[in-house]
Amino acid sequence: MKKLLSLLLVGAALLATSAQAADNSIVLPTIEGKKIHVKGTDNGLDFEEYRGRVVFLEFWGTHCPPCLISVPNYIKLKKKFKDKLAIVAIEVQDTPADKLKKFAEAKGINYDVVPYRDAYSFVNYVAKRAGWKGSIPFLMILDKSGNVVTMQVGLLNEKALEGIVEKLSEMPATPAKKAETNSSKPAEK
Repeated sequence: MKKLLSLLLVGAALLATSAQAADNSIVLPTIEGKKIHVKGTDNGLDFEEYRGRVVFLEFWGTHCPPCLISVPNYIKLKKKFKDKLAIVAIEVQDTPADKLKKFAEAKGINYDVVPYRDAYSFVNYVAKRAGWKGSIPFLMILDKSGNVVTMQVGLLNEKALEGIVEKLSEMPATPAKKAETNSSKPAEK
């Protein structure tokens, strides 16, 4: 019965995402109920709500020791760089949203957390484009224009991340690159 309920939830999420993907964009709902609109571009991702900010997109898990080490670093960086940095953390170990929300509250997470079940097609889309094989933590760093600057499997220390944010924050944003064709839009669930 539990398996059937899980399949029904995934099916409902698939239907909801199909309509979103029609315009080459996807909506990522956070555990706080916020919606993040993302479109693929030639050189990266356009996070509509975070244009003009450096974006850290991390795939992580609540049962991943290296991932847990990065949480306090991200909390500090988000406090320090407030409006210059956005962090979108997609939990890919399929922790249910209610448990994920409690986890985030207990850890004091001050950045966006998205459950895997609500980001399945987006995760697959990024994995395909980035060549990501599933190791976590996996971090993509995007400049203020949404261009991918670097991708990292494993941890980067707080000082290195701080230096990256400082450097990218000083660089001027460039005009957005043209959107991808429909053939390379985020995959539907």
